[in-house]
Amino acid sequence: MATSDVPNPEWVPSEPMKPLPKLGLFTMFRLGLFQMGLGMLSLLTLGVLNQVMISELKVPGTIAAGTIAMYQFVAPARIWFGQMSDSKPIRGYHRTGYIWVGMTLQAVCLFLAVQVVWKLGASTAAMGWTTQSTAWAALLALMFGLYGLCISASSTPFVALLVDITDEDQRSKVVGIVWSMLMVGIVVGAIVGQKMLTGLTPDTLQPFINRLFTVFPISVIGLTFLATFGIEKKYSRYASRSHLVEREDQITLGRAFKVLTASPQTGIFFSFLLVMTISLFLQQPVLEPYAREVFGMTIAESAGLNKYWGYGVLAGMSLGGFLIVPRIGKQRAAKLGCLLTSACFLLIITSGLTQTQMLLKSAVILFGLSSGVLTNSAVSLMLDLTAAETAGTFVGAWGLAQALAQASATLAGGAILDLGRRLFQQPFPAYSLVFACEALGMILAVVLLARVSIQEFRTSSEKAISAVLEAELD
Repeated sequence: MATSDVPNPEWVPSEPMKPLPKLGLFTMFRLGLFQMGLGMLSLLTLGVLNQVMISELKVPGTIAAGTIAMYQFVAPARIWFGQMSDSKPIRGYHRTGYIWVGMTLQAVCLFLAVQVVWKLGASTAAMGWTTQSTAWAALLALMFGLYGLCISASSTPFVALLVDITDEDQRSKVVGIVWSMLMVGIVVGAIVGQKMLTGLTPDTLQPFINRLFTVFPISVIGLTFLATFGIEKKYSRYASRSHLVEREDQITLGRAFKVLTASPQTGIFFSFLLVMTISLFLQQPVLEPYAREVFGMTIAESAGLNKYWGYGVLAGMSLGGFLIVPRIGKQRAAKLGCLLTSACFLLIITSGLTQTQMLLKSAVILFGLSSGVLTNSAVSLMLDLTAAETAGTFVGAWGLAQALAQASATLAGGAILDLGRRLFQQPFPAYSLVFACEALGMILAVVLLARVSIQEFRTSSEKAISAVLEAELD
């Protein structure tokens, strides 16, 4: 019998706890405002700032993508901030204080990073790439590293808050609503950003971008306060679950890695997740510059592509969760998502070959639809194949793996673009090389997914997890 089947009498609260209220739909959507804000901020960095650096300031793609990617490379701090919020409450609250402080500092770091971008652009324009330019690039990387730490300080306690305030039967609904609001934030940010950026000229670029990076972060701080004010006090079940938190606090990065690699099937599945995520996000730093340089779009028009992608993702997540996954199963749905996404990248290449903006917009919508189906099925498969006793470990490690994969993809996307520029000396084939690599990566993800045995994963990994946990307890 697995150790999870044997109740530990030391874990039983000494006194029965009064039942706490459950979340209503209004509160769930209110919590989603936090994720909506994160979506808006992600659009600023990856949908606007990257193309300003690459297309307007002529910063090399590897440098631009590499500096921005630093906010993902500090992702291991998520585990530390999670443990801090467990053990060191701020003014009596384990999560809310970290969320508020982290989001406020996040807005400050983002605005300061933009000011460094102008210095970097001015340095390269005046003197080319010099020691001074390198210093500004290093400072920009540092600013985005600090920005990433602030994201970890706010988003990790927020996810922990969702666990604290919900019972098991409510979590799937809460997660579905809250993460859908992330896509809503990207769509809203794309629409508002497009309107604010319309009519920009080189002379008005800097003041308008500064305004954008002031209005959006302040709005997101307001959304964060609105989303979380009073929630922890009213709904948190943290006190009654302190025995579980004690165990979570012992999960270091090394032990989490040991759990995740205990079963061969676990390693295969995480390899699939890694390849899939990198292939999905290689386009992240290059899609808008592709629209600018190949199709002649303005900054506002290219930034507006994110809304089409967001529409597709929302539709894809809904179709995946309510129609496709229930009918064909999670593994087959993930395979379908990979194949459709691969086809979309080929369609994006074709749109550039034919110089058809409508085809590009349609391809971006279909890309969002396919990636929505893929994300829904892959995450559902991940959660299904997680033992309840180690759900925190798996979910935390998945967040870490996703962040590192996205960071690697952002950096690799810029590097492949620079390689394409050297090889082909023309924008279209250089950008097409990035999209072709993504299409091939999705095919590789399908090959890895075919090696995953769901039944073997469930049996062997749960046994291995139990053995690791027993060893740690001993």
